[in-house]
Amino acid sequence: MPNTEIKIGSETSTSRPLPSLPLALLPVLLTLGLLALQLFYYGDFTPHIPLALGLAITALLGVLRGQTWPDIREGVFHVIHVSLPSLSVLIIVGMIIGVWIASGTVPTLIYYGLTLLNPSIFLAAAMGLCAVVSLSLGTSWGTVGTVGLALMGIGAGFGIPVYWTAGAVVSGAFFGDKISPLSDTTNLAPAVTGVNVFDHIKNMMATTIPAMLIALVAYLVAGYYVIEPAQTSLAAVNAITEGLASNFQLGWIPLLPAVLVIVLALSRIAPLPALFSGVLAGALVAIFYQGVGLHDVFSYAQSGYEIETGVDIIDKLLNAGGIQSMMWTISLMLIALGFGGALERTGCLEAIIQSIVSRVKSFGAVQSSAIGTAFATNLVAGDPYISIALPGRMYSPLYRGMGYSTLNLSRAVEEGGTLMSPLIPWNAGGAFVISALGLGIMDGNLENLLYIPLAFACWTAPVIGIFYAVTGLFSPRATDAERAQWEKGNEEVMDLSDHEHLGDAGST
Repeated sequence: MPNTEIKIGSETSTSRPLPSLPLALLPVLLTLGLLALQLFYYGDFTPHIPLALGLAITALLGVLRGQTWPDIREGVFHVIHVSLPSLSVLIIVGMIIGVWIASGTVPTLIYYGLTLLNPSIFLAAAMGLCAVVSLSLGTSWGTVGTVGLALMGIGAGFGIPVYWTAGAVVSGAFFGDKISPLSDTTNLAPAVTGVNVFDHIKNMMATTIPAMLIALVAYLVAGYYVIEPAQTSLAAVNAITEGLASNFQLGWIPLLPAVLVIVLALSRIAPLPALFSGVLAGALVAIFYQGVGLHDVFSYAQSGYEIETGVDIIDKLLNAGGIQSMMWTISLMLIALGFGGALERTGCLEAIIQSIVSRVKSFGAVQSSAIGTAFATNLVAGDPYISIALPGRMYSPLYRGMGYSTLNLSRAVEEGGTLMSPLIPWNAGGAFVISALGLGIMDGNLENLLYIPLAFACWTAPVIGIFYAVTGLFSPRATDAERAQWEKGNEEVMDLSDHEHLGDAGST
C-alpha cells in the first residue's frame, strides 16, 4: 500500500498562516468551559448549545483573521458530509431497535439470556459476546444498538446496575470493531499512515489482548464480589421471563433477523445494507409471526415500540427505539461535527498539533503524544474520523525520521481515536451509546456516566500503549520495504469524503 495523506477539507489549512498557539487554544478552552458549566454547575446534560457557541466563537476567530464565512462554512459542511454514513447508521439502528422489539428478537434474547446465563459471569459474557458480534459485523454502533440493548435488559433482570452492563457492552463492541477488517476506522488508520491493514490489525494485538484480559478479570471480580447477590432476585427474573413469554411468541424464528445480519456481514456485505436487511426481516417476522399490523410496524420504526405489560421493568426496557429516539443524538452530532470542521478549517487543530509535534524528541514521547493527541482531538472535535486523520497525517514524518514503523502510529491513533470515542459523552460515539442503551443521561441520570470508567477495555489499551512507548516494547522499527517506500515518496492524496469505501461506516 502506498503512503497516503488524508486531506480533511477541499483546501488544507496549511495553505494559510496558522494561528498562534494561545489563539488556537482560545475557542477550545472557552467551549470546554461552557460544557463544564452546563454539566457540572447546572447539572444539565445538553451539550448542544455550548458546542454551537463554540462553533460561533471559532468562526468569529477565523473571520477576524481574514477568512471568509463561506470558506469556514465549507469546512463545517465538509466534515458533516464526511460523517453522513455514521448518521445513516444511527437512523437504521433506531429502526432496528423498534422493529426487533416488535418482532420478538430483543425479547427472545432477553428471555434466553435470563434463563441460561449466570449473573456472576454475566458482565464477562456480555463483553465477549459484543466483541464477537462487533468483529463479525465491523460495526460497534450496530452491535450496541441490537445485542447491546438486549444485554441491558438481561442485566436489568439480574439487578445489575445499568452502568456496569453499559461498560461491558462498550468494552466488547468497540474492541471488536477496532480489530475487524470490515470496520472503516480499522481501514482508515493504516490508510492515513501508509501501512497494510492486516499488519495494522496484527500489531494492535499487543494492546488488544492484555486490555481484554484485564477487562475480563475485572468483570468476573465484579460479578462475584462487587455486585450484591441480593440484587439478582429469582422473583424479579421470573417476573420478567413470564411477562415476556405472555406478550411475545418466543423461539428460534424471532432470532432470524439477527442471524441474517451476521451472515450478511460475514459475507462481506457492507454494514448499511446488512443492517437495513435486518430491519426488513424483523418487519416480516413481526407481521407474520407476532401478528403485528403493517401500519404498526411503520410506527415502531418511526417512533419506537410501545407496550404495557404490567411489569414495570419490561415496559422501561421495551418502550424504546425508532428513528425519533435518535434525533437528540443526531442533532448533537451535527453540531459537534460542525464545531470540529470549524476548528479544522481555521487551522486551530493543526496549530495545536504542530505545537505538540515540535516539542517531542524521543520515540516514547512521540508515541505517547500521538495517543494523547488523538484523544484530545476526539474530545474537542467530537468526531473519531478527524481524531484519526489529523494526528495520523501530522505525526508520520516524525516516525520516519526516527526510523520507526508507522504501524506504531496507526495503533496509537486507533487507541486514542476509536477506543476513546464512546467515553466522551458529546462525541459521536458517546452520544450514540447514551441514546441507544437508554442511559437517561439527558433526563438527569448522571450516575450512569459511570459506564465510562467501567469500560475497562477501552481506556486500558491506551495506557498499555503508553507503557510500551516508554519501555520500547512492541514498538517495531521500519522494515527495509517501508524505508524504500518512504524514499520513493510516492504519496497518494485521499479525500476523507471518500472514506465510505473503507467499510461503509463500520466503526459507527
